[in-house]
Amino acid sequence: MLFKGFLVLFLGLVLPSSIARAFPNPRVNDEKDFSFAAGKNNGGKNNCNDPQKSLTLDPKVVSKGFERDGRQGAPQGQVPSITSGNNFINFCLTVNKPLTDGKQKKTGSCNTCPMGEIPSTTNMPSSKFTSPENFGTIKAGTTFTIKMKIQNLESGNFVNAQSNYYAAPQQLNKAGNIRGHTHYVVQQIASFTSTDPLDPNTFAFFKGANNPADADGIISVAVDKGLQEGFYRLASINTSANHTPVLVPIAQHGFLDDMVYRDQRWQASRPISGWHPSRQEQE
Repeated sequence: MLFKGFLVLFLGLVLPSSIARAFPNPRVNDEKDFSFAAGKNNGGKNNCNDPQKSLTLDPKVVSKGFERDGRQGAPQGQVPSITSGNNFINFCLTVNKPLTDGKQKKTGSCNTCPMGEIPSTTNMPSSKFTSPENFGTIKAGTTFTIKMKIQNLESGNFVNAQSNYYAAPQQLNKAGNIRGHTHYVVQQIASFTSTDPLDPNTFAFFKGANNPADADGIISVAVDKGLQEGFYRLASINTSANHTPVLVPIAQHGFLDDMVYRDQRWQASRPISGWHPSRQEQE
């Protein structure tokens, strides 16, 4: 009788705790999960009170418009958009690509970073080269300065392109202008009448301008020793601070960059239709 009493007491005290460890209460786990999702789990390394550190999507920033594929009322010929109810936060799981991590991956990657702030139509950037002049001439092999006037872009914001490339959203300043910078790229072309697309991997000159515009809104970059004989195209690439092409709020808008054509030859300069730094007769 004494043994039976001891056995009942043992089973009553020990067995429930063993079962609890083997089969935890799902309601307790749900509460832990909810606390983490709601930003209440401040223990350990998870500080979820700060939405910029939380690993969960705040319901206030879910874009309901992303759930529409655009087919309703769309003109014939348009393709449906892919859709998402969670802002595409796990989109990169659907593709076989490494994640964008701030480095320039030549084989491609998948970027998890949001596009960021988009300016108003009155704050869209635009630019125009002031030097070299379109249809002008420059002596070959001679240092010259590229100058471009730009508006509605807070220039001089240039992050480390080797560690932070495409690694942060586009940002606006207090005036509503994009915080970013510009680049100048010169590519050689066969002739002014050539219709062949150029190889983006090949260029005669490239420079990211991390210097801000001067008081007149002009960003200057020197081309040391100039260019060799040939026909060339000069273009700007206006970007955000993290080097993504500038993003604007509407599809129908004017050109946000600029481009000029010139030639560069040994003969004395003559009227031309484009940009070609002239290799003039030696004195």
